Amino acid sequence: MPEEPPERPRPRGLSARPSRRQLVVAVLLAVLGFAFVVQVRDTKANDTYAGVREGELIQVLDGLTGTAERARREVDRLESRRDELQDENQARSAALDEAEQRVRTLNIIAGLVPVSGPGLRITITESTSRVSVGSLLDTVQELRTAGAEAMEFNDTIRLGADSSFQNAVGGIELDDQLLEPPYVIDVIGDSHVLRTALTFSTGPVETLQTLDGATVQIEELDSVDINSVRAAARPGYAEPGPGQ
Repeated sequence: MPEEPPERPRPRGLSARPSRRQLVVAVLLAVLGFAFVVQVRDTKANDTYAGVREGELIQVLDGLTGTAERARREVDRLESRRDELQDENQARSAALDEAEQRVRTLNIIAGLVPVSGPGLRITITESTSRVSVGSLLDTVQELRTAGAEAMEFNDTIRLGADSSFQNAVGGIELDDQLLEPPYVIDVIGDSHVLRTALTFSTGPVETLQTLDGATVQIEELDSVDINSVRAAARPGYAEPGPGQ
């Protein structure tokens, strides 16, 4: 039999197919390398100021403190301004409420709006003679002094501060309008005080009864409705003072 040729030796420097053990070692080395890179990056991210000097850190801290202080001062300023605006709004609202109340009061006093409230109804009926203008004026003045807030004659004429009475045929003229007896006066105010102002000794009721021969009837009412109003007259000479 012919002899088999001898096996050729493998050239040195060329590795054979890696074994399973070598593959496991390679994988472990790759994993360790990746973990090392991640650890280095994380350390760099967490040590941003690791290499900064103490003086520089103090400057950074001072800068942050100054920023916080400026922010706090700005918050205080804005809160103070908010409080000022609230105070201004409250003052403006109070001023408007006061002005509206004054307008309502002046409208009532001037007789420009209908009103209602507790008060009296006074009926003056002529008997033996005519009721004089002076007696009606005394009655009106006593009612005003007692705090009458509104008065109306015969459901038609609202009494004002500039109202005037005159004798006329068939009755009395009030603000150039004829009033015929009986004279009915509706008054709004404290009914007890108003009645007292009319019925004291030698007062308006006694004068009307004794001097004018009239009959006077007084009713205290929980609600008196005065619907007549006066036309607003523009002053011809008077003007508001400075600042009004």
